[in-house]
Amino acid sequence: MEVHEDASSVILPAVFLVYQTISDFREKLKHPVMSVSYKEVSLYDAPGIAFYPGKARLLSCKHHYYDHIPPLINPGQPGDIECTTQRINYTDPFTNQSMKYALVVQGPRDVKKKELVFLQFHLNGTDQDFSAIDYLLFSSFQEFINSPEKAEFMKDCESSYSSWKFSGGFRTWVKMSLVKTKEEDGSETVEFKQETSVVNYIDQRTKPRSDQLFFVVFEWKDPFIQTVQDIVTANPWNMIALLCGIFLALFKAADFAKLSVKWMIKIRKRHRKRSHQVRNHIN
Repeated sequence: MEVHEDASSVILPAVFLVYQTISDFREKLKHPVMSVSYKEVSLYDAPGIAFYPGKARLLSCKHHYYDHIPPLINPGQPGDIECTTQRINYTDPFTNQSMKYALVVQGPRDVKKKELVFLQFHLNGTDQDFSAIDYLLFSSFQEFINSPEKAEFMKDCESSYSSWKFSGGFRTWVKMSLVKTKEEDGSETVEFKQETSVVNYIDQRTKPRSDQLFFVVFEWKDPFIQTVQDIVTANPWNMIALLCGIFLALFKAADFAKLSVKWMIKIRKRHRKRSHQVRNHIN
């Protein structure tokens, strides 16, 4: 009886531990842990900034450094365009009917020198209550330049990336950060995060105007590229080693129970033999 209880006291916890180990392994497979890492860079791959100005016209575009933008000279008048730009028309990827016009500009690269791109647009009158220019960011301006099918490239970008707006009559300062996400199949997606600050433009032109001026600045927020990926913490080898340990303990418990039974039988036989000898002696 005692042997049976000793074996049960070993087997039942072992069975529960096997069940718990397998359950934990399955849960870890279903719920991977998100891992976030950061890589510091001194130069980014220059992003592409695609503007959809509509009737607005680009007046000036310049690269500046160390967060310094010199005072405006003749705002509202054409100025220097010292940026690399590309104009392109393509079919709207969502309707496949209407044509879209985009002005693609090379973004900043040197985050250590706080490089920024400052652009000025002009809209000569509008019948809309509100005026804004749409734009989107994509990861590499050079990939766009090297692409033989630039229209298809822009259609893919518009389908994959979010678009934003900046309003007329303000200077919108956009600080970008880059997030890369590694998928389970090994592919990698790129996403831009933005922090924007808006400052009112004080129009000091002498004559009253019905036109609109747009000012926008693009700059990298910091030199860190964020990488996000899901990591499966379930290790099959650890589970196999644990199960082997459990089964080894069960086998040892079974051997112990078997030896205990043999020992009990042997003790009983000796006891019966001695009892029989005592009775014969008395007789």
